[in-house]
Amino acid sequence: MAMPMYDYQCLDCGKESLIVVTLREHERGDIQCPACGSRNLKQLFTSFIAHTTKKS
Repeated sequence: MAMPMYDYQCLDCGKESLIVVTLREHERGDIQCPACGSRNLKQLFTSFIAHTTKKS
């Protein structure tokens, strides 16, 4: 099962990270900064590109 990735910025250390989380973790806000361990994160909203397979 594919898990979604979200961009976050830590409001304590300032590091931006792409974090893979379950939908439940994302909904609860149960996410931790991989750099400093803080839970004081802000989700960043960025554009994305969807890759699809070519159909004949």
